[in-house]
Amino acid sequence: MSSMNKEILDLHKKATVVDAHADALLDLLSPPARPKRYPTPRNIGERSRNGHIDLPRLLEGGVDLELFAVSQPSYATQKQLHRTMQLFDRLYQELEAHGDKLVLLERVEDVHEAEKHGKIAAMLSIEGGEAIEGDLGALRILYRLSLRAMTLTWNNRNQIADPATEHRTKGGLTNFGVELIEEMNKIGIVVDVSHISDTRFFDVIQTTGSPVIASHSNCRALCCHRRNLDDDMINALADNGGVVGITFVARMIDERGRASLLRVLGHLEHVAEVAGVEYVGFGSDFDGIQETPQDLEDVTRMPNLMEGLIRRGYSEGDIFKILGGNFLRVFKSVVG
Repeated sequence: MSSMNKEILDLHKKATVVDAHADALLDLLSPPARPKRYPTPRNIGERSRNGHIDLPRLLEGGVDLELFAVSQPSYATQKQLHRTMQLFDRLYQELEAHGDKLVLLERVEDVHEAEKHGKIAAMLSIEGGEAIEGDLGALRILYRLSLRAMTLTWNNRNQIADPATEHRTKGGLTNFGVELIEEMNKIGIVVDVSHISDTRFFDVIQTTGSPVIASHSNCRALCCHRRNLDDDMINALADNGGVVGITFVARMIDERGRASLLRVLGHLEHVAEVAGVEYVGFGSDFDGIQETPQDLEDVTRMPNLMEGLIRRGYSEGDIFKILGGNFLRVFKSVVG
């Protein structure tokens, strides 16, 4: 994109920008906790040429709230809670080391307080409900450690439901899955339906008493990927009061691999046309993806979203909703 003028950058700084999904925590682990397939650990406090997110780049990109995913890709099934605690500990270490730049979200007001002091708010989000190992007590303890959102599945079948990779069972939530959603509603943890299968998606919508999010999902009408939402799902999520977080995963943007900012904005516009601008935001999946869209190469490029929305004629009020206001509405409703 062309060099950005000061007016656009100033408007971007004025917005409360929320990125609803990033996998940076795995990149910060040190051995022996560190998965072998990840490169040398990065220091989140230092600008890096590797990966997509660190504190200097988050500040430059104008992100006010980053949801840090606690995920366990290919980790031993019987040690999911163990891995979860390692990743929680990693974020708490970063909060201690970089308290001048990073604060933990427990309530939505923490985001606005962080903005006043030029800091970034971090929200803990588990990716894959297998992390609690079928124990609501573990969920409640993790809430006390500031867990505030959780996807019910990742790519593996678990005690709660089937993921988008599982097509044969066509079943709904398990009994435990229903109990889990009721408990999440009760204590104030956001239910995240990204990664869940189509059948289970609608079961969640019928079960939950609180708005839910799809933190990093796109539109199946534009790219026929199993992780994307069809128009019926988008409408159901909107009727629930939730939000779709448009993601930067290349294969979920364009089936031909032509991932770009313009195509990301196309997915955003589709949600806005189907359901309304009140029900869409962004969930980058930075540090969880290898290939990034053109003009969204890392978090410093987030102002390009502002410029793109302005070029497409969105009002300032609608842009502020899309960049973060919509997610904050849900978080305020569920978390407080």
